[in-house]
Amino acid sequence: MRPSLFLGLTFCCVWGLMAQNKEYLAATYQHQGESLPYRLLLPENYDIKKKYPLLVFLHGAGERGSDNALQLTHGSDQFLTEAFRKEHPAIIVFPQCPKESYWATILSREVPQKFSYSKRPKRNPTLDLVEGMLKAVLSTYTIDKSRIYVGGLSMGGMGTFELVYRNPRLFAAAFAICGGANPKIARKIRRPMWRIDHGEVDRVVPINLSEQMAAALKKKKAQVDFNRYPGVDHNSWDTVFADPTFLPWLFSQSK
Repeated sequence: MRPSLFLGLTFCCVWGLMAQNKEYLAATYQHQGESLPYRLLLPENYDIKKKYPLLVFLHGAGERGSDNALQLTHGSDQFLTEAFRKEHPAIIVFPQCPKESYWATILSREVPQKFSYSKRPKRNPTLDLVEGMLKAVLSTYTIDKSRIYVGGLSMGGMGTFELVYRNPRLFAAAFAICGGANPKIARKIRRPMWRIDHGEVDRVVPINLSEQMAAALKKKKAQVDFNRYPGVDHNSWDTVFADPTFLPWLFSQSK
């Protein structure tokens, strides 16, 4: 069965969606009875004769659902600024994880927060949908395949590690904010340029998870920029998004 891609031809307004995010087109990827809502931002004056970088942004656990709006809560604004749209014309995609699902394969969670991850995270129906959505976007728009990026925060940071594991040659760069994964996967995910960020006093996802991943990747000769933030709790994404070097670093990467 061929996947179907449904895109609106006009901008959509969704109840509860902030007015500044109205430029994100509402879309749904469907395949074999399953669906994945997502939001897509095109460059201003999108030109089919040009090729654009593509970023897949994976949200955190608190933004799961089916309203196709909550996933824009954190991070979407930074791609709407006049400066960004002028300097980095790109296609930005925000898929939304179903309420009872997870971007990453978590084997167990304990209290206090301890996460156990699979060494071979290949069976994940939610990421199957993300990959299908990604293929649909690649076939619909003119994408520079040497400049495909992925990143996310919290659950999305965990999903970023796993999506790169499943597609080790696809991405030019990846960023994981307050995430984690099994260090055993480091060898397979060593090819993209990595940025890993974490608050030192994170009470939701312990910083040692990012420390372990950064160390494992560096051991495999990956290029990793690991940043730790003293006094910062789980919302370390606010610090990352305020960093003026973050987006220029990301969009300068190429395979």
